[in-house]
Amino acid sequence: MALESKHQQAVFKWTQYVRQKYPDLKLLFHIKNEDAMGAKQVAVDKAMGVKKGVPDLFLPVPRGQYHGLFIEMKNETGRPSDAQKWWGQELKDQGYYWEVCHGWEKAVQTLEWYMNL
Repeated sequence: MALESKHQQAVFKWTQYVRQKYPDLKLLFHIKNEDAMGAKQVAVDKAMGVKKGVPDLFLPVPRGQYHGLFIEMKNETGRPSDAQKWWGQELKDQGYYWEVCHGWEKAVQTLEWYMNL
């Protein structure tokens, strides 16, 4: 079972291969929301606006009825936390597409689907 970070890295590697087909993927980015840096850094991050449960990836490109795409990355067995589910619902209510993706392959499928809307 691969770490979530390895799956996310594979997504970004894939985007390099499909940039000509989907040039807007240049805007895909990771949102820093990890908290494994020690209590002092967590406090600094929180004061700077880092919030628990915010999705891992954001593509600020409108497609179809959506304002943009948020992806919560998980490994094959990972499950979203209550905070992540809350963010997902709030983002959907605001007109964004939000998806929990188990593994890089699911994230790639989601990105391809979204880009082709």
